[in-house]
Amino acid sequence: MTTALTVDYYFAPNSPWTYLGHQRFAQIVQRHGAAVRVLPCDLGGKVFPVSGGLPLAKRAPQRQAYRLVELQRFSEWLDVELNLKPRFFPVQPDDAARLIVAVDMLDGPEAAMQLTGAVLRAVWVEELNIADERVLAELLTRQGRAPRRLEDSHSQAAAERFEQNTQQAIDAGVFGAPSYVVNGEIFWGQDRLDFLDRHLQRLVAAQQGQ
Repeated sequence: MTTALTVDYYFAPNSPWTYLGHQRFAQIVQRHGAAVRVLPCDLGGKVFPVSGGLPLAKRAPQRQAYRLVELQRFSEWLDVELNLKPRFFPVQPDDAARLIVAVDMLDGPEAAMQLTGAVLRAVWVEELNIADERVLAELLTRQGRAPRRLEDSHSQAAAERFEQNTQQAIDAGVFGAPSYVVNGEIFWGQDRLDFLDRHLQRLVAAQQGQ
């Protein structure tokens, strides 16, 4: 392989679809030897307004109802545990996002991927409030990360990186979560992971043939 593959991983840490795909995505990139840029972004506050998306509470009742049907279907099909209506949802995701950013900046993308999985599971399985700093501190402890990362998440550097991630998502044409972007090509949704898998496989084969 002559050139490393990189996948830009855009998500909101309260997204059930990101949760359903997170572990499979991690396995896919590992299998192909691809690098991941972990890019939590402000989906509801800044991406949706410029891309036509709506926060869940503002969607039509029919869409809200069908969302639950689809979440149940995918949870069962993938055999991934998920509470359809967790205790703390909707929940403000920005503090968790900035914590993931801080861990990525200081401990690297692998650590950020692990923390992202823990945050998503906290919402959709453990029914914990990821807007509560005590919960975030507990998740850090479980991951063996330095407690000071919580303080680091409040830094100007983490805030600026979060804003950069969001603008980068907008510039890339991202409009929903999760989105996986490879060389400018967007794969939106955990139900497109098979397409991403095959795309990376073709890229690896092409590089090996050089």
